[in-house]
Amino acid sequence: MATPAQMRKQQELQTTYQNYKTTLENIARKIGDVEGETEEHKLVLETLEPLPGDRKCFRMINGVLTERTIEEVVPILKTNSDGLKKTLEELVKQYKSRQDEMEKWKKKNNVQVVQKPE
Repeated sequence: MATPAQMRKQQELQTTYQNYKTTLENIARKIGDVEGETEEHKLVLETLEPLPGDRKCFRMINGVLTERTIEEVVPILKTNSDGLKKTLEELVKQYKSRQDEMEKWKKKNNVQVVQKPE
């Protein structure tokens, strides 16, 4: 039978593992959100670029619909799109870094993940 110290150690390992998993899931969710926004920007840019620059268009800013011209909106969308791509790159780096950290922790503590049968 396991001693109280062994039980405590096992509980600590489970908690740490769960924290790693939760962090990775949160980062993955953010990556998905940013990828979706990036795709939306791409589609809007593809739609607007062939149109004349003086044509009016509407843009939602903090829940307020504003009237602009395509000429005004396209550079802003490109800047936002570039920012989203950089954010995405950073999130992917964070994810990989945290995943590597978790793998090292698992090896160091000899942790093996066991899936419960459903």
